[in-house]
Amino acid sequence: MKGMLYRRIVLLTFLLGHGLEGHAWDYAGHRLVNQIALASLPTNFPAFTRTRAARERIAFLAGEPDRWRNTPDLPLKHCNGPDHYIDIEDLALAGLDLKALSPFRYEFAAQWAAARARHAASFPPIDPARNEDRTREWVGFLPWTITEYHAKLKSAFSYLKILEELGTREEIANAQDNVLYLMGVMGHFVGDASQPLHTTRHFNGWAGPNPQQYATHTSFHAWVDGGYIQKIGLRLEEMLPRVRPARALVMAGPAAKAEGAFPVVMAYLLDQYKLVEPLYQLDKAGALSDDGGPGSKGRLFMTQQLLAAGGMLGDLWYSAWQQAPPDNYLRGQLLKRNAALTNGVRTVRP
Repeated sequence: MKGMLYRRIVLLTFLLGHGLEGHAWDYAGHRLVNQIALASLPTNFPAFTRTRAARERIAFLAGEPDRWRNTPDLPLKHCNGPDHYIDIEDLALAGLDLKALSPFRYEFAAQWAAARARHAASFPPIDPARNEDRTREWVGFLPWTITEYHAKLKSAFSYLKILEELGTREEIANAQDNVLYLMGVMGHFVGDASQPLHTTRHFNGWAGPNPQQYATHTSFHAWVDGGYIQKIGLRLEEMLPRVRPARALVMAGPAAKAEGAFPVVMAYLLDQYKLVEPLYQLDKAGALSDDGGPGSKGRLFMTQQLLAAGGMLGDLWYSAWQQAPPDNYLRGQLLKRNAALTNGVRTVRP
């Protein structure tokens, strides 16, 4: 009883300080994911990402997409909200084969809309009063979001390589800032994906038939994201010895051009989805209530998930840098500009 009371006090404090909507891992957890990923990078990764200021910038940006969620502006809520999750079970309810999902966001949106309409009886009616931002119809776009950010980062490295060869100091500095921004924001969504509740319709308490009597209270998500992590005091220092080196993901050839990182990201998400019920089982066993006894299993679970997110993020960053092709269009434009400048002809920079 005493442990349950303490849990409620910590959760209330957490909610009052961070808002009532569940954000995966909360800010502290997301910072840890980005910091773990930074620790995984090899020493030959671009040095500008390893300065103290750059590392803090990347860590700070881990919370940016959740700060977008706090806006009262509905157009931003509408486009940003579904980027943080995907309800895997709903794909099956709509008759969609996981292996047949388009890697292109808008193609998938059309797939989903048609499939949901065909299986409308499988989904409860949407309450307009709870759908102000018009997102309740959607299953979520998390794997597409991560795939797109990986492609944006790859593009940033592509033009940075050319600017380092032919650009001005100001252009190089701006391109480096773009890389840091994309690394940081991308890390948020990879962190979301490692929180199993962002892969399921059971995201905030068990929904529907519940023969195992799992938690149904709507504070469950917030407790997993931040309340429990705050209680047990996870620190970067204790995780660093377990950080594995970043490795290049296999994304090459015609398939990579067509699909990007989508197959790798989707496989990662499905691995996290398998942990939804084990997470609820930990809660049922009292392993998410304290840091001793059963709580040691909860602490291990949280640590493993944060390390998994940091590992995946480091792999995606490393792969984007290693596999980025040179931006040959930009190279051609810069060669023309520099030649004109050399010949004393004023021209507009690309």
